[in-house]
Amino acid sequence: MSTVRIDLNSDLGESLGTWELGNDEAMLDIVTSANVACGFHAGDSLTLRRTCAQAAERGVVVGAQVSYRDLAGFGRRFIDMDADELTADVIYQIGALEALCRVSGARVEYVKPHGALYNAVVLHEEQAAAVVAAVVAVDPALPVMGLPGSAFLRLAAEVGLRTVAEAFADRAYTPEGHLVPRRQPGAVLHDPEVVAARMVRLATDGVITAVDGTELEVRADSICTHGDTPGAVHMAAALRAALTEAGVEIAPFTR
Repeated sequence: MSTVRIDLNSDLGESLGTWELGNDEAMLDIVTSANVACGFHAGDSLTLRRTCAQAAERGVVVGAQVSYRDLAGFGRRFIDMDADELTADVIYQIGALEALCRVSGARVEYVKPHGALYNAVVLHEEQAAAVVAAVVAVDPALPVMGLPGSAFLRLAAEVGLRTVAEAFADRAYTPEGHLVPRRQPGAVLHDPEVVAARMVRLATDGVITAVDGTELEVRADSICTHGDTPGAVHMAAALRAALTEAGVEIAPFTR
């Protein structure tokens, strides 16, 4: 039997000026891919440059985490944008992070939407197509990361982009395989042992339990632990240890 191989990712670079969020350095010692903010939902230029440099030092892959232009709402509010404007905003964000990567010894190796944009492109065909168009315009060799079964991954695959299916360690799932909205009770999971057991089962059996008890078949190339979740470092470490103990190889999906 072949060894199961999976990537671990986290949202990083989300501090802004004197406002600090998460422990990026500690998370970079655990994960294999870093979804680095691009300044639209979080992250100032110095924070992003430092995050890219720290990722490069550890051999962690950097991805551009693109979002709506929504600093006040941390990118978690839907914006009904014109498709051309959204495409331009995504191009802008990838380009900005790529420049910071270059001077830090890294490069942008994939693209992942953030927050409300991530959830929107699961079903919103026009916005999904707009993000896909941006990635194709910048570099059609860039993989894109998203939710399995989403319009985003389907449209990306149709134009030849490599798609990376993602599962969320610390989020609850609906029976349809979507993420439970953050405003609902139980949407975010906090027990490291529960999270680790769920993800070991996902990685080895391809199954995750939804909030109503439905057993969902979910294929994932990467598992996300949010860097801004309380206890995120402890949870990510417990997750990595449990996966390793179960015989799962932890490695970037890009290499």
